[in-house]
Amino acid sequence: MSKTYKATGINLKTQALGESDRLVTILTREFGLVRAVAPGSRKHNSSLGGRSGMFVVNELLIAKGRSLDKMTQAQTIKSYPGLAKNLGKLAASQYLAEIVLCQALSEQPQEELYELLNEHLSRLEALPSTEASEVLAHLAHGVFHLLALAGLTPEVQVCCLTARPLIPDFTNPNWQVGFSIPTGGTVCLTAWERLRKQRGVGGENFLSSSPSSSTPPTVHPATVKQKSSNYKTVIHRQEIPVVSSRLNATELAILQHLSQPEIVQDAAKSYGWLSVEQILRSYAQYHFGRPIRSAALIDSYFAANHDATV
Repeated sequence: MSKTYKATGINLKTQALGESDRLVTILTREFGLVRAVAPGSRKHNSSLGGRSGMFVVNELLIAKGRSLDKMTQAQTIKSYPGLAKNLGKLAASQYLAEIVLCQALSEQPQEELYELLNEHLSRLEALPSTEASEVLAHLAHGVFHLLALAGLTPEVQVCCLTARPLIPDFTNPNWQVGFSIPTGGTVCLTAWERLRKQRGVGGENFLSSSPSSSTPPTVHPATVKQKSSNYKTVIHRQEIPVVSSRLNATELAILQHLSQPEIVQDAAKSYGWLSVEQILRSYAQYHFGRPIRSAALIDSYFAANHDATV
């Protein structure tokens, strides 16, 4: 007889399997990611039909199999029917699910990740407004929290080149700061331009392991030949970071306060959320090494609701 185990989990991905089954990817708090077959769940009278749907939270009894586990019992304890009633909410939920799938581990407890995802799905479902800016605000907030949990929070408080604090200047409409994905966060454009100019005139520093003096000692060529293996020249070069995008004062302020839930309520009407979401999207895709497919639905939703192309 196959061993069985109990788990509480939320369905993050489903796909058809065979004639009537589904293969469900579940985030469980006890065992992390679990892939299990829901037998007969595509039949109209199956008890596992609704329980194997997206974003349904079940108490599960799963039989361990050689290649795939099998869902033998499921008792629904929570679902999010409101997400499917709005395209923006549904796209944002799928977006968050994709990020969770990128960072979740298997055969390890994932209670914090499980609770965080459910918390943000609840917030999305409870949104009284269906305005695109509201959805983008809650989506960006959720993405930031998931990145923080994965230890991938971008640096937005100081310049990654100078380590000096960055303070948004709301009095200057032309004020901007750079964001460099490979560098890991915000970059002062003044410092960045200075570095470019220095490198343009050969701003490389050379250090040698030979004795330091203002005038190198005169050494016979034969001596150099004998001892050359003991000398190394090390080139220290500060690479010029690639600036992926530029942010104005409002957009930087949103990023700097994104860990606080109040920022979603106070700035949900701001169009700065579009740039913030795109930055976090590119940053997440870079670190996880894969595209977020649901982002295309977010782009379509925003364009349709604001007559703009993302």
